[in-house]
Amino acid sequence: MKYEVGMIIETKKPHVCQNNLWIVIRTGADIKIKCQKCNREIMLPKVKLDKIIKKDN
Repeated sequence: MKYEVGMIIETKKPHVCQNNLWIVIRTGADIKIKCQKCNREIMLPKVKLDKIIKKDN
């Protein structure tokens, strides 16, 4: 999947704040995402992020 800054993504499992919507704030080899509810920022490798996002058909 191709990620762009400002894109909203949904994860399979919720964050500890019970929210599963994230916004992409930085792209590259690692993708930085921010929780929409608690504003926690995490950085993940693209390969790992591809595995945890919900696939919509």
